[in-house]
Amino acid sequence: RSPPPLSALSQVLRLERNRRVGVVFPLQKLARYLAPGVDATRFGLFRPGLDALQRAEGFFRSGRHHAIDYVSSAVRMDHAPPPALPEVCFIGRSNVGKSSLIRALFSLSPEVEVRVSKTPGHTKKMNFFKVGKYFTLVDMPGYGYRAPQDFVEMVEAYLQERHNLKRTFLLVDGVVGLQKTDHIAVEMLEDFGLPYVMVLTKIDRASRGVLLKNVLEIQEFVKEKTQGCFPQLFLVSSLEFSGVHLLRCFVAHVTGNLPTVEAS
Repeated sequence: RSPPPLSALSQVLRLERNRRVGVVFPLQKLARYLAPGVDATRFGLFRPGLDALQRAEGFFRSGRHHAIDYVSSAVRMDHAPPPALPEVCFIGRSNVGKSSLIRALFSLSPEVEVRVSKTPGHTKKMNFFKVGKYFTLVDMPGYGYRAPQDFVEMVEAYLQERHNLKRTFLLVDGVVGLQKTDHIAVEMLEDFGLPYVMVLTKIDRASRGVLLKNVLEIQEFVKEKTQGCFPQLFLVSSLEFSGVHLLRCFVAHVTGNLPTVEAS
């Protein structure tokens, strides 16, 4: 299976400049449409240069000396693999596009099997993916509609006990914005004092106006109501690969594999 178009940075760099910026930095492209005088600082806090983006891509590309593997699934913490590497986890509502995003992140290693279901709420277990000797990525069960009954016990135990967890990625539907169940997830992460990031998914399905409105509302919420959330949102489309290259870079950065990220 060959990687899809635009999954590699080399393909993106062949695009004309405006489209290239839209794929790599979708939030900064959106910032052009802000009303005059609106503070755009939070639109470009994490802005790596080309070298950092290319180095980050290397972690997500398997090779002879760098295997990317699905390790195991767990419904309880005593089934989880040992916490040997820095770890990131992805959580969000059922049908927010978690598994699709993880598949997009690993698209340069098509042998990595990330199951994406047409049925919401398919992920019932914590799925662990080992990225060489560098970090582990965890796909968590979706909350809300059709969440597994023991979701709270499973996820709360993981978040509280997993001492190698470096960052939680909270996925929010870019079309509908923050929902009641997302607020509950935010409260949980805040209560546990964990650092997390908000990722807006499915941005290809939202009109520019809707997306900008949701981004501004969520940024205001993050600024006023949260302590542990990274101030910049990440916008992604698993279909068009917008924001996927930047997210790879941020994952590599927070797991300690890209300690210095030179700004572009």
